[in-house]
Amino acid sequence: MTYQSDEADAWRSLGSHAERMDAPENHLSFLMAKENRFAECTVTGGGILYDYSRQRVDRDVMASLIGLAKNRGLMQQFLDMTRGKTVNRSENRAALHTAARDFSGREITVNGVDVAAEVRRVREEMREFAHKVHSGSLTGTTGKRFEHVVVIGIGGSYLGTEFVAKALEGAADKGVSLHFLSNVDIDCFGAIARVIDPETTMWIVISKSYTTTETMANARQAETFIRRHNLEPKDHIATVTAKGSPGDDPDNPVLGAFHMFDFIGGRFSVTSAVGGVPLSLYVGYDRFERFLKGAEEMDGHATDADPEENAPLLAALISVWNNNFLGYAANAVIPYSTPLSKLPAHIQQLYMESNGKGVTGDGILLETQSGVIVFGEPGTNAQHSFFQLAHQGRPFPIDFIGVVNPHHGSYTQRSKGVTNHQELWANLIAQPRALAAGKAAPDDPARHFPGNRPSSTIVINDLSPENIGRLLSFYEAKTVFEAFVWDINPFDQFGVELGKTMAGEIRSSMARKNEDPDYRFDGVGEIERAYLDILSKGGV
Repeated sequence: MTYQSDEADAWRSLGSHAERMDAPENHLSFLMAKENRFAECTVTGGGILYDYSRQRVDRDVMASLIGLAKNRGLMQQFLDMTRGKTVNRSENRAALHTAARDFSGREITVNGVDVAAEVRRVREEMREFAHKVHSGSLTGTTGKRFEHVVVIGIGGSYLGTEFVAKALEGAADKGVSLHFLSNVDIDCFGAIARVIDPETTMWIVISKSYTTTETMANARQAETFIRRHNLEPKDHIATVTAKGSPGDDPDNPVLGAFHMFDFIGGRFSVTSAVGGVPLSLYVGYDRFERFLKGAEEMDGHATDADPEENAPLLAALISVWNNNFLGYAANAVIPYSTPLSKLPAHIQQLYMESNGKGVTGDGILLETQSGVIVFGEPGTNAQHSFFQLAHQGRPFPIDFIGVVNPHHGSYTQRSKGVTNHQELWANLIAQPRALAAGKAAPDDPARHFPGNRPSSTIVINDLSPENIGRLLSFYEAKTVFEAFVWDINPFDQFGVELGKTMAGEIRSSMARKNEDPDYRFDGVGEIERAYLDILSKGGV
């Protein structure tokens, strides 16, 4: 990574601060005790509260991080992205996921085309489609209303949608059950086939190219399943795909074909038709649009707020600080809310596929580490899973996420004097402090907690569609801001290709064996041949 002189000075300054923060007097237990710590280290914007008071930072560290952001021009780069400039340099594309939730009515032009108008067209098609399904005017072959929707897609074609669907589960009142068929593992297909009614099931195949191997394998299984029940695939399949792809073929009619765009990458696509079609069927189009408007609000905050008050920018800068200067290689996302249980998996793909890069956007080898490992589970489950490591083993920063008002707040039975929700919050408040402050036990090392383990806390008021949109956009903006610090391209994903290519070679050998039982897998290596022999023999 090559910096101009001011940027290099900011980077060196942060290195000096990291050495200073290792001093005993800068232990988090002392930083937290400073007057006005919470007020100075908390921002509210875009509908969320972001608290970094238990991060290993002080005023000087934050000033240097803000200076780095200004020297790198992060705000201008983000604005350029939202205006349709070519920020995906390796694929020569814009990255306009923010356009999918832009209700301003302004033009956003890419290559002479107003893409905002195209986005509005697809939104209107989704609205009409959902209305037809919910009214019963659009049905399957036998005229029965749709009661099950199966999303066939992998990676960004389902992870974000699954997160939002789980988060809004309490508002799903349209009589539709939503299922996700992502893995090519036939046991995934079989598990769904066992619980659906074929006559009342719609299958939504999501693939931009309509060639994704796992998705197409599952789509063919679905077509065969439909026909075996004497139903017509055209009456039970909808597609979300690129215009003119095999899934958008008039000669192969479907219930509806909704367009994806090359300026919206899969992991950023939940606010497009990728999420819009299934979510509109599950919770209703009106709630989906409220979700979009929440994301739009956070987009505006990320674009317009001053760096010192910009929640996703500050979160990104602190993440860079933890990674590149304090040496933490992982970050956990722990939502203290079961409806947000699918958020860590979505952020895992969003962040690690975007920022797990080894070269800059210009193809120059990075001289520092880019993204970290992201993982997580809901609290308090996480506390009984991996918090032993968090408190006494190898440290890693944590994002704690709290929801003030739960979906099911009417259940108020008390245990030990508090409700379940209060008990949840007692843990949410206590864990960050325990990680930061620690506890000395000079006479019992097994009960010694070193503390000084950083975390941030994000708070939303409730699980409304707007707040889920805000949370989604917060993490998208954070991811992009970090990429801009490192000058990497967060919008391509060439790292997933090598294994897929090798799988294609092995697949060819399997296909040949299927045609010729005497074939000896001559086209693969010795180790690969051993596993193919195990599979063909049916066991070890």
